[in-house]
Amino acid sequence: MANTWWELKILCEVDLEDIIFWRLEGFGCRGTASESKGNSSLLKAYLPSFQAQLLDLSALSLWLRQDALCIGLPSPLLHWNLIDEEDWASRWKQYWQPQEIGDRFLINPAWLPLQDSLERLVIRLDPGIAFGTGNHSTTQLCLESLEMRLSEVSTGFIDKNEKKQSLVIADIGCGSGILSIGAILLGAEKVYAVDNDPLAVKSTFSNRALNDINSEQLIPAQGSVDILTKLISQPVDGIVCNILADVIIELIPEMGAITKTTSWGVFSGILLEQSKAVADVLEQNGWVVATLWKRKEWCCLNARRS
Repeated sequence: MANTWWELKILCEVDLEDIIFWRLEGFGCRGTASESKGNSSLLKAYLPSFQAQLLDLSALSLWLRQDALCIGLPSPLLHWNLIDEEDWASRWKQYWQPQEIGDRFLINPAWLPLQDSLERLVIRLDPGIAFGTGNHSTTQLCLESLEMRLSEVSTGFIDKNEKKQSLVIADIGCGSGILSIGAILLGAEKVYAVDNDPLAVKSTFSNRALNDINSEQLIPAQGSVDILTKLISQPVDGIVCNILADVIIELIPEMGAITKTTSWGVFSGILLEQSKAVADVLEQNGWVVATLWKRKEWCCLNARRS
């Protein structure tokens, strides 16, 4: 059964999309996609058959119904079937089209022709099985936050005492590398991109090459904050961290070792009801939360060291 995959099809309310994608990611699904079906959405996800038995899929169906019940929406309908390995990687891609994000970015799937976009920064992307296509609200919020943070760098802002701002950033939980690439296109000098998943690190390497980014500008590595302490020669100017709230809370105390007293942070992957818990831990560890941006059930905290 190692050469077969579960194809999951979920018909749901549009407002349930993000929380279902979050649930699917935690379940171990790889490629995911969505398409409109009238007033509803049809979500598709793919999972190696050896990773889930029928009882696991039944439990997933129950979790999805409970999630919908908690926010007062009709239960989604989940169906599954087995497909051959050669089919899984291509099926979800047919639904993923170029997407504009924020004021400056255009995400262009690597298998599609480049879009004519003189006004936008184009990120060519093949996420493989890593998280980060630009479709999820948390990724969009992070890219928009980077636009705000790095706008002065990308426009060549000149400080009175410096020739040009030169920023080094850490991307913790880099996934496909989309946020790292976005930061470099906005003008960051260097990004250290780390992820515990070796397949995510491989995806970041691939997308670095797709976007013709110099290997000295984007440095992927397997691991987390502990690896960053060995990689960086001096504290970073900024952190972007799009993981999950519980993981962020665990990592915040370690971040002091890699940041300056003036460093900023973009933290996402956080459900709205989890935002206070994350903000409290940030403040307990010397951060000040400046803004909270939200989209649907998700939010992004923009913070600075105090």
